[in-house]
Amino acid sequence: MRWFGFGFNAFRQITEHVDEYSKGDDASGVKVVNPTEISCHVTGSGCTEISDITASWSRRASLHLDGDRRVCLGGPFAHGALHADTGGCRSAVITESHLILAFSDRVEAWEQDDKQKTPTWSMKLKPQQESSDSTVHLPLFAEGYISTVPPFYRSLAPQLKAKSLALGAKHAVLLSVTGAVHTWGLGRYFVVMRQYCKWIITTLLSPNSHGQLGHGSLTSEEEPRTLEALWGVSMSCVAAGGWHSVCISDGGDLYVWGWNESGQLGLPSRALRKTQKPNTVASETDPAIDGDNKEVFISIQAFPALLDLNPPCDVTVASCGSRHTAAVTTKGDLYTWGWGEYGQLGYQTSCSDEPRRVEYFTERQMCVADVVCGSWNTFAAVKELDPVGAPCLKYRNTSVDSSPL
Repeated sequence: MRWFGFGFNAFRQITEHVDEYSKGDDASGVKVVNPTEISCHVTGSGCTEISDITASWSRRASLHLDGDRRVCLGGPFAHGALHADTGGCRSAVITESHLILAFSDRVEAWEQDDKQKTPTWSMKLKPQQESSDSTVHLPLFAEGYISTVPPFYRSLAPQLKAKSLALGAKHAVLLSVTGAVHTWGLGRYFVVMRQYCKWIITTLLSPNSHGQLGHGSLTSEEEPRTLEALWGVSMSCVAAGGWHSVCISDGGDLYVWGWNESGQLGLPSRALRKTQKPNTVASETDPAIDGDNKEVFISIQAFPALLDLNPPCDVTVASCGSRHTAAVTTKGDLYTWGWGEYGQLGYQTSCSDEPRRVEYFTERQMCVADVVCGSWNTFAAVKELDPVGAPCLKYRNTSVDSSPL
């Protein structure tokens, strides 16, 4: 399967050599507006196929499961380099500070430092037999999950029966084997000092201050809490961004909630349209329309909302960046929306609060099977379009947005 990337490329995490077509109107190559194929790992026996990609703000790691099962890095001082200690790797997560690797018998965290010879942290597991059932999918690991910041291992209650887990900026979205969704996020303190005034405001700032937990309030949850608004609707996929979340039902319906400042929920955004229409009403959580000539903008959607694509179609997989979202349909089309200043939407626009199809792949008869969002970029796995029109499917069960800026 071939992988393509587009979006923020200041550290050459997508490609080192940007052609004129891919740059669009950006001569520096910081933006890759048009999808560009990711080079694969070349060995003495040829090129090994990329099976998965994980990305942060400035870094990208490509996992090659055939051959020697190694990880190829892209980003600061590492473009195209193979991490020396990834032989036999089964899953990987990259952040701005660490590369986390899962093997059949252990998981390791390496600092992003070429001089380091040993992992910063490691955890041993009991040996498992080689089988499809022993496949490791970070961040889930050993009856818990691997956090992107220390302490790396966090336990999960056995009754949750986790199937997949998505980590956002300061929140998590868990999918159980029963199809139920659970979310949580921890609070932190934030101090604001106002210049020329002799006072300091100290407030408890919750990471759910943008509604990304989906419980209808803006308060924190220290433990996984069932998303009651979706109770009874079985889900198959979850994803988490900087301050928003999405999930997909077994029937292919897409649900969104959280912050919509850049249109990342695909709902009418105040920031995008306030200069276009003077007669508007701003709403934090209520999508109701006020008057015949007034449009309500959604800044925060504190409950899950059903999002329809146009034309109507079923969704198989979704991923979230810092402030943008991408989804793949059963027909193999890729839709993106939200903040696109660096080309991460795959078309020429800085922002969109309406899902739009990325025509690059459709025009070339390519079927998109998977999508992974970095903070400011997007990566899509494609194959040639099946002439008989068979669905282009691949299930993704993990997601990490490790550096949402």
